[in-house]
Amino acid sequence: MSANRPLAEDLGFLLSRASGVLARSASEALAPLGLRVRSYSLLDLAGEDEHGVTQRRLAATMGLDPSQIVSLVDDLERRGLVMRAADPTDRRNKLIVTTEAGQRVRQDARARIAEAEGEPLQELAPPDLDRLRGLLRQIAFPGQAAATRSASH
Repeated sequence: MSANRPLAEDLGFLLSRASGVLARSASEALAPLGLRVRSYSLLDLAGEDEHGVTQRRLAATMGLDPSQIVSLVDDLERRGLVMRAADPTDRRNKLIVTTEAGQRVRQDARARIAEAEGEPLQELAPPDLDRLRGLLRQIAFPGQAAATRSASH
């Protein structure tokens, strides 16, 4: 570790700093849509399954407390971007389903995010970006990365 730049070797700092850079870019890109990173993430996750996603799964995937998910869903529901529906397999659960308007906003937001990521990540070659995504998945979702890798081959 360099005596002049000890943080340059600290993984926690580097991950936090990189996250901050990307989050700022994403926030700026999402602002015209009235979204923040967390609300976008929820909308995007809910939109992955046309039948919806349970609030419990959203909380687990996003690493948030279920009460935080309720607040995010309430906001997106007020805006007509998602709706709550009964889970046909377990009526005690509510599924969060994107509306047609939510799917349109989701697609617009995804395009904005992709463009916003371009500038901070422009120094990385595509194979390096793929490797970085894989490594971050291993950290963020331990045990699931191997299943994702084998499913994609």
